[in-house]
Amino acid sequence: MMNRRDFLKKGFFASLLAGVTSLFGFSLFKTKTENTVWQIDPDLCSQCGQCATKCVLTPSAVKCVHAYSVCGYCQLCSGYFLPNTITLTTAAENQLCPTGAIKRTFIEDPYYEYVIDESLCIGCAKCVTGCTVFGNGSLFLQIRHDRCLNCNECSIARECPARAISRVNRDTPYLLKGLKND
Repeated sequence: MMNRRDFLKKGFFASLLAGVTSLFGFSLFKTKTENTVWQIDPDLCSQCGQCATKCVLTPSAVKCVHAYSVCGYCQLCSGYFLPNTITLTTAAENQLCPTGAIKRTFIEDPYYEYVIDESLCIGCAKCVTGCTVFGNGSLFLQIRHDRCLNCNECSIARECPARAISRVNRDTPYLLKGLKND
């Protein structure tokens, strides 16, 4: 049987050990998160639309980006126009983007350039879905590191059904669609 003095002594040392262990674990975790950022793998992204609503920021730190080297500069861009659009004009009722974040500019017949205004983009992925399903997939989502708060547990990553969001080394370049960075 243990007397009260021994019980308190062992309890004190056990709590001291637990405190030191948790402090050490926290410092390791903090170092790990300081050197990493959240990133979307565009090849895994399912364009579910959760990036627009699950981010702690409004608007989301997730933005649509355009791989110009992949784009066909089509007159009928499935990432820009709503399905079954009657006329190919820039009228708001013809645009797939709910905020008008994609700007369409005539280059020469039959080519158009599509530019994303990131300040208007909410990360809803509607344009990405259209471009992936009917186009060449030149539109995709990325977490903008200059905007992201780098939360310990990203609320978007927690909800992502495709598990496309993970932590990567801060020095890792953005993942580009169709290209795996080493």
